Amino acid sequence: MMHICCGDGKGKTTAAMGMALRMAGRGRKVLVAQFCKGADSGERTALGFVPGVTLLPAPEQVKFTFLMNGEDKERERERYRTLLMEIGGRLENGTPDMLVLDEICAALNADLVELPAVLDLLDLCARREVETVLTGRNPPAELVERAHYITRMEKVRHPYDQGAGARKGVEY
Repeated sequence: MMHICCGDGKGKTTAAMGMALRMAGRGRKVLVAQFCKGADSGERTALGFVPGVTLLPAPEQVKFTFLMNGEDKERERERYRTLLMEIGGRLENGTPDMLVLDEICAALNADLVELPAVLDLLDLCARREVETVLTGRNPPAELVERAHYITRMEKVRHPYDQGAGARKGVEY
């Protein structure tokens, strides 16, 4: 089945990684791909120690999309095209039990990933009976229509609104 963790609140990635831990804790295989995030995200360090979890490579740091110029965006588009092909290949050869596409909605909304490529990948997941978890704000209608579970994180209050920056170990 397909899960979407979305909304403007904190906890989308945390929920997805919790599902990945639960799946791995039952001896099943999990494949995690992160979009619009670098390898410096704290969850990667912890998940790297969990048997059964495969983290696909990410650059050490990734710029926020609003800070990217045209060249940066094209470089990310190419990286994501390659990443989606790698995921498809892994699904064809030794299917994981769960696939996490963290911040795929952000990549779609920033026009860094093409929706038809994601839909093709989701079709493959459905045929292979792979539990799929997608995260990010504002999921496209095509994803919402396919989802079996949708959990919306709602921000009620966040220190960012008072000018506080992201804190290591809490927000990243």
